[in-house]
Amino acid sequence: MDKKKKELITRVISALIGFPLVLIIFIFANNVVFSIAISLLTIICLYEYYNGFKINKKANPSSWLGYLASIILLIIHINGKLNIGMSLIYVILGSILILVVEMLFSNGKKNIIDIITTVFGICYIAIMLSFFNLIYKMGKIYLWYSLIAAWISDIFAFLVGRKIGKHKLTKVSPNKTIEGSVAGIVSAMLVGLIYTIIVNNVASLGINCFAILIIIGILSVIGQIGDLAESSIKRFCDIKDFSNLIPGHGGMLDRFDSVIFIVPFAYILLMAFII
Repeated sequence: MDKKKKELITRVISALIGFPLVLIIFIFANNVVFSIAISLLTIICLYEYYNGFKINKKANPSSWLGYLASIILLIIHINGKLNIGMSLIYVILGSILILVVEMLFSNGKKNIIDIITTVFGICYIAIMLSFFNLIYKMGKIYLWYSLIAAWISDIFAFLVGRKIGKHKLTKVSPNKTIEGSVAGIVSAMLVGLIYTIIVNNVASLGINCFAILIIIGILSVIGQIGDLAESSIKRFCDIKDFSNLIPGHGGMLDRFDSVIFIVPFAYILLMAFII
């Protein structure tokens, strides 16, 4: 068995093990349990992100502040009475203030690159993932649109690109192809449509199928941008994966890179055209 087949089998096994856990959390978890699960995911992804910069000394981010921001966001979502929008702004502004003070009194151990890396991690991972909690409050059935746009697109882009892909998509990620990208978008749209038809019939809802097609198509494109953004970060950090936590997939951040980008826009689009 060649290396590519072994890699594919490992990816499939890891997915089969991990998906039931996601399924259980998405279906059965109440607000508190769901918020804690997202917070744990956030902290793991933040650890991998910050560690990626530290490994080859590309930056020295203040990891502790990212973890603290995740816990604060957890409290905000569980509380349910605070203004989410203003709370997010306070988290960002407070983080910047703390980091500047830390830099000023660090005797040169911290610099502006460290501040930017830390704040970007909070915005890119902690705040973006926190939108999962907002979608949860819209209704559990809407959570799946983010995963469909991300993971179905990723699976078919990988399979089609590997099989017939000839035209390179970008130099940032040489293995990605235009053929794979298009296949990923189309497949995500079709699965999203099928899911919507099932939900409409089972739950007697009236979700607009045409609107969902457009939304899933947009989210799939955004997810691919998120995937490429993560590839760009890894290239800058001179690492292959953020960790080896998930065999065949790398780290948690490697697995959720497209989901992270999709979730905030899923919330915006669903709120604007569906809810």
